[in-house]
Amino acid sequence: SDNSNTRKEQVKLNAITLPTLHKLNPILHLPMESPPSSFSTFRSYLRALAQTPSRFAHRAPSVSSSYEELSWVKSRSGSTMHKSLRWYDLIGLGIGGMVGAGVFVTTGRASRLYAGPAILISYAIAGLCALLSAFCYTEFAVHMPVAGGAFSYLRITFGEFAAFLTGANLIMEYVMSNAAVARGFTSYLSAAIGIPTAKWRFTAAALPKGFNEIDLLAVAVVLTVTLIICYSTRESSILNMILTTLHVLFIIFVVLMGFWKGDWNNFTRPMNPNSPSGFFPYGPSGVFNGAAMVYFSYIGYDAVSTMAEEVKYPIKDIPIGVTGSVVIVTILYCLMAASMSMLLPYDMIDVEAPFAAAFSGRWEWVSKVIGVGASFGISTSLLVAMLGQARYMCVIGRSSVVPAWFARVHSKTSTPLNASAFLGIFTAAIALFTDLNILLNLISIGTLFVYYMVANAVIYRRYVVIGTTKPWPILSFLCLLTLTSLLFTLSWHFAPSGSSKSFLLGLCIGLATAITLIFRQTVPQVRKPEFWGVPFMPWLPSISIFMNIFLLGSLDGLSYVRFGFFSGLAVLVYVLYSVHATFDAEAEGFLGVKNGEMIRESTESEEDPNHKV
Repeated sequence: SDNSNTRKEQVKLNAITLPTLHKLNPILHLPMESPPSSFSTFRSYLRALAQTPSRFAHRAPSVSSSYEELSWVKSRSGSTMHKSLRWYDLIGLGIGGMVGAGVFVTTGRASRLYAGPAILISYAIAGLCALLSAFCYTEFAVHMPVAGGAFSYLRITFGEFAAFLTGANLIMEYVMSNAAVARGFTSYLSAAIGIPTAKWRFTAAALPKGFNEIDLLAVAVVLTVTLIICYSTRESSILNMILTTLHVLFIIFVVLMGFWKGDWNNFTRPMNPNSPSGFFPYGPSGVFNGAAMVYFSYIGYDAVSTMAEEVKYPIKDIPIGVTGSVVIVTILYCLMAASMSMLLPYDMIDVEAPFAAAFSGRWEWVSKVIGVGASFGISTSLLVAMLGQARYMCVIGRSSVVPAWFARVHSKTSTPLNASAFLGIFTAAIALFTDLNILLNLISIGTLFVYYMVANAVIYRRYVVIGTTKPWPILSFLCLLTLTSLLFTLSWHFAPSGSSKSFLLGLCIGLATAITLIFRQTVPQVRKPEFWGVPFMPWLPSISIFMNIFLLGSLDGLSYVRFGFFSGLAVLVYVLYSVHATFDAEAEGFLGVKNGEMIRESTESEEDPNHKV
């Protein structure tokens, strides 16, 4: 009996994590000496590097729990972010974040080079894909309303390394998109006031082509927005609401002018008789290539999900705000794309500032009005995206994969001041010299990769409880679905036209449908969302996975080279710094262990109803 009681006490003691001991230390006066840091001396760092394989194997698959993310992980920021946002703020932030970046920067290029008048269909496809991804984001955000977005969702699902790789791509995506938007601001302001864009930029002969046009106005815009978001989130939301309202009025004006002054024949007839004609001048592949490029337009809803920590009523407000903003923006995009296609034949569309250039010459005053409205829209999209990128970096700092300095929330402004300032300066440096075309290709692939990962995560989390269910059936399903989607994509792009290609494409769709149906019938869900969940599980996330892979296949090879380079750089940072920093943080009690002995505690913590909202 004594031995049995002793074993029970040992089990209870083993369930006490290091963070718990640290909290009890002032009461129990336990000797809690922290081990030496991996970065304390150069010799310590060399010893840490020698242990990289074992540390990587230990930390890379380690997962957090939603309970931890909502409690002591969040407390690493010091001060808290004020809960001051409602659903209408989120819709305003979503519209402001998406519309300016999409229509006013990418529409002209995607229509002229890829889709032609069918850019309308490209926007609808991209919008559907974004809506399915938005459902996945919403389920996570309602369950765990923190500022980390996809990084936090993957950290509690697939572990630290997958979350870090995704987080690194997210930060890259936001910095590049914001730099692209800032340079687009210069183009539209030039059209509004009648000064050529070249007058705002000067060429540095010593720099390579694509990086040699210096844009000081873009830098000034980025730094101004940085100051605003550092001051207050609530005031930033109010400013965004005002500018977004003005912007929507400009959009309505553009749509009405396009349908009034435009020509329906422009949907099928190019200006140059040698150019491909018809509504689909470049065929279905051109439509999907255009969809992959304009998918950049929907980055804004992801920024809305990062505001979850500052929402008053997450259960109600987040689903309305995230999905509602995607639906409204998709409708606006399609209307504006149709309006632009009516105004000019697709082979006459300006790739830099399509709407302003469409009215120039015939209705010069309209061109200037559009330039002013586009400048408002680009300003709001920049404001929202920079709010989002700072919150991503803040939560990544809480996890110790980057220095904890980024996690600090200022006590007076209740904003992640350090992360906002650092990323603002970094974005300004990129906007200073990088060409828009280089930025757009890199952004699209990063966005699609992140959305693909989140769709996988929402399925995995519904069907797996760590320590209770076996993950292999779910992982096998996700791998088979991904391989089938890849086969469809490769067949679409490389198989010769004809009946054999149609048969192969149909076979891939049939296989994907059968795999999903068998999975649904044979593998039970073990976790049902208490407040809001993706409907028709696992069909909608599976379609999102399929579409994201297909859109990834529509991008050019150079985009993959850049993406591979940046991902390799992120892995290098993780191996040389992050894995050792998180290993030290775990030893000091700032990170829990989820690879064995603490796994049951993690599962029980997530079922605690007190942490939900």
